[in-house]
Amino acid sequence: MTLSKSNQNAIIVGASGGIGRSTAFVFALAGFRVVLLGRSLDKTEALAQEIRNQGGQADAYFLDLAQTEVISQKVSSIVEQIEGVDILVNAAGVACTSSLAQTSLSDWRKTIDLNLTSVFQTVQGVLPKMREQKKGTIINVASIAAHNAFTDWGAYCVSKAGLVKFSEVLSLEEKSNGIRVMVISPGAVNTPLWNTVDTNFDTTVMLSTDTVAHAILQAALLPPEAVIQEMIITPSAGAL
Repeated sequence: MTLSKSNQNAIIVGASGGIGRSTAFVFALAGFRVVLLGRSLDKTEALAQEIRNQGGQADAYFLDLAQTEVISQKVSSIVEQIEGVDILVNAAGVACTSSLAQTSLSDWRKTIDLNLTSVFQTVQGVLPKMREQKKGTIINVASIAAHNAFTDWGAYCVSKAGLVKFSEVLSLEEKSNGIRVMVISPGAVNTPLWNTVDTNFDTTVMLSTDTVAHAILQAALLPPEAVIQEMIITPSAGAL
């Protein structure tokens, strides 16, 4: 890995696997110092060491997104430790598959809290520093499910639709502070998420996590005067 140092900090939430892990590698390759936040500290520390071994800059921190009441404070503390944040990528996600009639309240809350409420809280954790800097980019990973309804994916669809609207409002509120907000909405992506739900989809025709990660990086690298409100990426085989 031959790297040029950008002297910019990119916080990657959900970095221990899936899209977040690929995003960490792609941003490190582009020269960013990546700050990895995940529930599995062992995995995030191993990833940080792997990046450092290849010449990159990486640090790992524990963050349990299920503990929504402390996310903002923890992220704010991390931002102070790393002395600023240029980019925040919210890449964590969870899904449960059940009809709305059969969805338990605990599964509903888990899905909404991790896919939407945790993003609300990580954003609140970085906003004070980004406002102080008068710059910053926030990229939230949503889903094609924010726009297309899928049976048995009700809680997931609702959480991702809420994330898109949250991002739109945040963009309007923070653009005067020099803060850009963007959404990446992929179709089906081959991630470990499929091991946790009851489906028989062919993962080999899905988007790779690297493809989504490169899209996130390209959005982040846009000139400051440009913004992508939402980028929708689907597999060439179509929505699954």
